Amino acid sequence: MSPASSHALKHPTVTAPSEPAGAPSDFPELAVAIDRQRRRGRGAQSNASGRFEAEARVAFDDGWQSLEELPPFKTTVGIDTSRKVITRNESPDIGFDRSINPYRGCEHGCVYCFARPTHAYLGLSPGLDFESKLFVKPEAPALLEKELAAPGYEPRMIAIGTNTDPYQPIERERKIMRGILEVLERAGHPVGIVTKSALVTRDIDILARMAKRNLAKVGISVTSLDPKLARTMEPRASTPPKRLEALKQLSEAGIPTTVMVAPVIPALNDSEIERILDAAAHAGVKEASYVLLRLPLEVRDLFREWLMANYPDRYRHVFTLIRDMRGGRDYDAKWGERMKGTGPMAWTIGRRFEIACDRLGLNKRRSKLTTDHFAKPKRNGDQLSLF
Repeated sequence: MSPASSHALKHPTVTAPSEPAGAPSDFPELAVAIDRQRRRGRGAQSNASGRFEAEARVAFDDGWQSLEELPPFKTTVGIDTSRKVITRNESPDIGFDRSINPYRGCEHGCVYCFARPTHAYLGLSPGLDFESKLFVKPEAPALLEKELAAPGYEPRMIAIGTNTDPYQPIERERKIMRGILEVLERAGHPVGIVTKSALVTRDIDILARMAKRNLAKVGISVTSLDPKLARTMEPRASTPPKRLEALKQLSEAGIPTTVMVAPVIPALNDSEIERILDAAAHAGVKEASYVLLRLPLEVRDLFREWLMANYPDRYRHVFTLIRDMRGGRDYDAKWGERMKGTGPMAWTIGRRFEIACDRLGLNKRRSKLTTDHFAKPKRNGDQLSLF
């Protein structure tokens, strides 16, 4: 960006009015929105600097049409040189203590993605940078094999796709996820996958073999059956019909599948809970879960911008309901409550979900993975056993 088309300043705290005044021009957030043609096919409206940056650069029209010279956002891929690939956590309200993310950033562009703030640790924006400046871990399979072979390693299910999607578009050519699955299959190590992409069906051959030994299960998030809403909210993720077809193919291959109604956004897609569960059950799914919309850190303002740009008439109602379920705030990260929320509206959503699952026979049995087949990979230099 040329000096004439940018302005350096201390990064301001983005504060939106508690109640919308009605017209988009009344919202200071929308003043920083990137031109539609530059961000075509993306989810975020803006590209504000990360929260750790001392300065921010804001594009403005200086009267010389300099903004017209700026190129559209294109996907670039860098190399992540991390020396470890398994990430640990101690969160008491999630069902795993370790995970793998083959990629940093996600081209799917889901505007509500709670992983967006992690891009700030790279000195990049959680906005458009998150979905256009990606980082790949090409050594992930080799690093995983090394970590599984380490003395003292105790196997437990590894979750993949809990932060960024392992089957986002660049996986088609990079095949990092397939390499990881090959390592896990050889080691007899259990894995649970979460994705929004039908590309997961490419690996049915590996997943089906693992599933026969209770080593694999797959969850696919279906946020909406409305193609317009899905395309606007998740611009580069697989369409809803393709996700349902992927669930069908996985189920028919004997792979335990879960439909995830995630996130549930009040006054936007919450009316679809029953329809999504019904469609998934007809696709052969036996398990289901849901997560309430989460708006940590920069995600709140990115979601505000998106909502005002696409559904301005619902802004007031959506955020009123969100605050009703978050103790009067836009987000509450309290363990045990952050996934489901609190209050009458949150209770109603939960009860509707439970009733629909009961009616459709979902969650009658939970698939359990085993570590009984685990065998440490041989490390270079290891002496072969005589017995």
